[in-house]
Amino acid sequence: MRITSVVLALSALLASSAHAPQTAATAVAEHGWKAAPPVELFAVERVIDGDTIYIQRGGQVDKLRLLSVDTEEKAATQLGDPTKPSTAFGEDCAQWAVQFFAQLAEPGQPAKIGVLFPGGHEDRDSYGRLLCHVILPDGRNYNLLLVELGKSPYFNKYGNDSLCHGAFLAAQRAAREKELGIWNPKTNEAKTPGAPSAKRPYDRLVPWWDARAAAVDGYRERVAQDPAHVANAELPRELERALETSLKGEKVEVFGLIEKLFDEKDGSLTVLMRSGVKDGAVRAKIDARDRERFAALHLAHRGDDFRQNYVWVQGLLERGPRGFDLRCADPTALRTAGPEPQPAPEPRGN
Repeated sequence: MRITSVVLALSALLASSAHAPQTAATAVAEHGWKAAPPVELFAVERVIDGDTIYIQRGGQVDKLRLLSVDTEEKAATQLGDPTKPSTAFGEDCAQWAVQFFAQLAEPGQPAKIGVLFPGGHEDRDSYGRLLCHVILPDGRNYNLLLVELGKSPYFNKYGNDSLCHGAFLAAQRAAREKELGIWNPKTNEAKTPGAPSAKRPYDRLVPWWDARAAAVDGYRERVAQDPAHVANAELPRELERALETSLKGEKVEVFGLIEKLFDEKDGSLTVLMRSGVKDGAVRAKIDARDRERFAALHLAHRGDDFRQNYVWVQGLLERGPRGFDLRCADPTALRTAGPEPQPAPEPRGN
């Protein structure tokens, strides 16, 4: 499923919000990464598929979107995205997840799980889903377990995992070597010889995700070094901080994804950056006389699959009528944020 909000956990491993369980990370050879058993457990309301779970929390139902994983779609799902087809394995994984959580439940009771927010604060995507790691009652990281079992790739399209990146890399490497799940060439093969097979193109996707993750790593380093002058377009708290800096006459840099381009009536171009907050988006403004100078950036294709999608925009941040505005006159003020993906080999197997 598509995530429209980039979750960038920048520091501590312990969650500090009112609902966050207090856990301590400890390395465990068997699982790569493990936490202490969660202090607070939440009832599982419903399991949709391998990485979509509803829980009862704080008197309401919360829909979870699990960080760093992306299981294949169920057979009945219609996304229209060639990089995310519905597959037989997606259906199998969804059924497996339902059974997995059912086995955690006590007789007559729902299964219970913990949630962990890297960085100590909660973030949601534009669909309102709570972005987190699921911690099982015994301390195992369910997100990591999906990768260990080959149920999911290490999904770093929106950044390397800030909680246990190394463990995810090791888990994926081991799963690929053992040809588990999605890494088995026979997975999702049509049973009828010659019939088409719905397969996800991981040989092309993984290099693309890695290139995007490199861009996010660059952002994380920069915001840690200079938080007053660097902001993520999807994090309101960082934009407000950058606005204070701009009010002093100092330029800031905003990192993010391009959502849409708008040709204005006066010939100018508005570059809308992705945001999960209504009326809180950043709009980069390019005057009509300057548009040709930005042509080399191919902004209209910056959101295409298998290209580097992240950009930096530099300037004075202003409060606009529908969020934040940034004026761009110099092409160097808008640039790609990371490397282009390396050409992927011809797809083979899965």
